[in-house]
Amino acid sequence: MLVLACLLIFAASCSKKQDSTEKTENKVTDKNKGSQKQETPVKQASIIISEEPIGEAPKGMVWIGGGEFVMGSDHTSASQAEKPAHRVKIAAFWMDEHEVTNAQFRKFVEATGYKTVAERPIDWEEMKKQLPPNTPKPEDEVLQPGSLVFTPPPNPVNLQDYSQWWSWVHGADWKHPKGPGSSIEDKDNYPVVHIAYEDAAAYAKWAGKRLPTEAEWEFASRGGGKNQPFAWGDELTPQNKYLANFFQGDFPYNNTVDDGFNAAAPVKTFPPNDYGLYDMIGNVWEWSSDFYHINAHAMAAQNDITICPTGPTSSYDPNEPFAEKRVIKGGSFLCSEQYCSNYRPSARMATSTDSGQEHLGFRCVRDVETNQKM
Repeated sequence: MLVLACLLIFAASCSKKQDSTEKTENKVTDKNKGSQKQETPVKQASIIISEEPIGEAPKGMVWIGGGEFVMGSDHTSASQAEKPAHRVKIAAFWMDEHEVTNAQFRKFVEATGYKTVAERPIDWEEMKKQLPPNTPKPEDEVLQPGSLVFTPPPNPVNLQDYSQWWSWVHGADWKHPKGPGSSIEDKDNYPVVHIAYEDAAAYAKWAGKRLPTEAEWEFASRGGGKNQPFAWGDELTPQNKYLANFFQGDFPYNNTVDDGFNAAAPVKTFPPNDYGLYDMIGNVWEWSSDFYHINAHAMAAQNDITICPTGPTSSYDPNEPFAEKRVIKGGSFLCSEQYCSNYRPSARMATSTDSGQEHLGFRCVRDVETNQKM
């Protein structure tokens, strides 16, 4: 989470603490050296696989029949966290045809009075659990409600420094995506953003659904296709046609908007995949229920085939070893050929569970059994 990075930068002014941090991080890294020997938990019960829907389709959801596929990628464009490719089998389920929208999330808030993480002051006691020991507490004003907003610079910048285009903005939340003074008026059909994991899980429970596992999400995003680089085939823009919302031009300062959108697009703007799912690639990142572990695929690949994986039992990201993170999938309107190529089904990113960002939303799934009881 970038706010964690900001706090780490703040704490780095104390050289004694830096030495302590290096020692602690080394201990964490040592502890995880043997992580590839761990096993990824799987559901061992018999599973339902069916091309034909079972029961009546829940409103706004499409049938994903389940089956076997190759998860991850060994392609040269894939990051280390996407490797190795390995066999997975998943059960059938229902999935939201598009990302949860502002209108849908508003109904949840009006029915429950729920306040998102971005609308609450930062709990320092919880935050410091994710930081190196003895990190000093920031000023109270730093801990006020807010979220991360994309603020493009006017000129080229060092692409290794994401603070050049991300800003922590007090007052930024799902109702005010750019901060105070901004709104979602006339944007009911846009994906809701600035959603932390806790927020997405709360909505899913209220709706009688759940968040997808990483394997379910990746299977669905492929639309029944084989292990091709992009959800729709081997080319990013076949016949110069844009099939998803991502960044064109010079990242992060010059978006040429060739796909028609400078930021998020209304849901269902781009063509659906063969399952009838919209915006599985690009637009906004989407939460999965899996903990992020950099070696998760290596762990799963120890099995000939993994059945209904639910991910590792804990998270580990060497870049922020103290933070609890979950996997997000699909890329967003900020994915660029120059900076990242996460507009691919196999792409995966680690995000702190308490993170809200302008390009992060979600969609839900429902089990076959749950649907049959309705």
